Amino acid sequence: MSLLMFRAYCKLLCFDLYVGRGDFAAIRTKVRNCPVSGTREPHDTVEQICAAVDRACIWYWKEVLCLQRSAATACLLRHFGVPAQMMIGTQQMPFKAHAWVEVDGRVVNDRPYMREMYAVLDGC
Repeated sequence: MSLLMFRAYCKLLCFDLYVGRGDFAAIRTKVRNCPVSGTREPHDTVEQICAAVDRACIWYWKEVLCLQRSAATACLLRHFGVPAQMMIGTQQMPFKAHAWVEVDGRVVNDRPYMREMYAVLDGC
């Protein structure tokens, strides 16, 4: 297991504790307060981190929710100097809520058309 994937797994575990308690406000606060590191890593950092989180999700012992996955991804990206934002959106019919991560207005951990499918409620 790579170090980056291990870090991603640990982040999933951390945010799973909040999800388990239903403390969604704490997830939002944790992501919002996660600082962006001063030095930006190489250009392929975003792809590497998203891939590491995806691999960690495969090995996670239970289903990873989009909020948990996006919070972990956003915090890892910020740790490596990428100004990522976790977005939370809803759709009316049928009612659904979803979370994803954007960097410079581009979706990085989901389908690129998330803003077309969901009305954005918050970005942090």
